[in-house]
Amino acid sequence: MIVVAGEALIDLVPAPSPADPASGLPQLMPRRGGGPYNVAVALGRLGSPTSFCSRISTDAFGEALLSGLRDAGAGTELVQRGPEPTTLAVADVGSDGSAGYGFYTEGTADRLFALPPALPDGVTALSVGTCSLVLEPGASAYEALLRRESAGGVFTALDPNIRPGLIADADAYRERFRSWLPHVALLKLSVEDARWLAGTGTGTGTDSGSDDGLETHLAAWLELGPAAIVLTRGGDGLTVWSRGAGRVGVPGTPVTVVDTIGAGDTVNAALLHRLREVGALSHAAVAALGVEVWRDVLGFAARAAALTCSRAGAEPPYARELSA
Repeated sequence: MIVVAGEALIDLVPAPSPADPASGLPQLMPRRGGGPYNVAVALGRLGSPTSFCSRISTDAFGEALLSGLRDAGAGTELVQRGPEPTTLAVADVGSDGSAGYGFYTEGTADRLFALPPALPDGVTALSVGTCSLVLEPGASAYEALLRRESAGGVFTALDPNIRPGLIADADAYRERFRSWLPHVALLKLSVEDARWLAGTGTGTGTDSGSDDGLETHLAAWLELGPAAIVLTRGGDGLTVWSRGAGRVGVPGTPVTVVDTIGAGDTVNAALLHRLREVGALSHAAVAALGVEVWRDVLGFAARAAALTCSRAGAEPPYARELSA
């Protein structure tokens, strides 16, 4: 079983209808979201045994989030509950489909996540990332979970999914990020994430989609522990730097983009799902993967992300859509 740990929230996404004529404000549609939540839903839809580990509100949004997990086939037995409100993220979708976010996180349920007791027998992988590793006191609990499960031999995946507006001290966060890497088997980054972590970018969609100049940083991060680092470049595809195969890339899958919400989360889920299918959910196995297997894994992730981009909000594909 793959455990996905992190925040669940509600995305407020602009509606396709015009702005409200009375106020001039855009009309917003609530959509279930949060990076880790999207990963768990995507894994469930792809058919991988999955359980979500988080703290979710008992409010109406929280109930909707739980319902979405169950509908996708993801387990909820590791979910903690609380009366605090659900985190909200207001999405601003650009003309090219790219999304920026403003977050409402003060006093919300997912920030109060507590380190759970030992995970159930049969857990083979743990995926963490996004806001959950920034906002205290929950961030320290998620970090402790990552370190504990890694020490116990569980395959670990990290997607920092940088949101600069939530990070008060950039240098301190970058140092903390480097401290996680000895406990990470698979690191996934967007080009924007990588540039921000390297101190050469803003962490937003205004950064160049090119990965030029990042190799030195990627090599240094790889030396700290991960078996592989996957870099996403939007429509330009995905590239992996791995200990066994070196650098391997695949192009993006052409698609008419509605928005990019949840695309990176779908990549996370697709990578874990495909690695599970080829029996490579271990540090040693990922480090030993060859070029052709990586092309297959990355290509699968690119196709899955393209399907997510073809529809509004974080709506990752089902296995049947990828096999069609």
